[in-house]
Amino acid sequence: MTRLVNRDRSLEELERDRWSAPSDGETRLMATVRELRRKPIGGLTVEDMRLLIRQDVGLAYLLPLAVEVLRIDPLAEGDMYEGDLLAHQEWGGLERVPRTQAGCPPDRGRVGRRAARPETRG
Repeated sequence: MTRLVNRDRSLEELERDRWSAPSDGETRLMATVRELRRKPIGGLTVEDMRLLIRQDVGLAYLLPLAVEVLRIDPLAEGDMYEGDLLAHQEWGGLERVPRTQAGCPPDRGRVGRRAARPETRG
């Protein structure tokens, strides 16, 4: 069963989890993650998704969005290199599919595996 998600809501709102105030020693990376968690998920860029997925943040909501992007453009890129969203899906997200499968499209795992292992044509 596919769960419809309001893309005008942020991860904080969707997860009903507001993080505590930042500490004095917070890194720039964590400050960015904290800021992105407050941004509506429909407004997240490929780079935003790549960064959040790599940090294991909001996977239940972001993996389906990332797969949508990868269906259109398997080489979707953030700020690192062409295809970095897929590469970070492999390292940071796809092995977590069974834990986040609930509420996601039923073919998401198949699409992720297909995108991670392109078919050869002869």
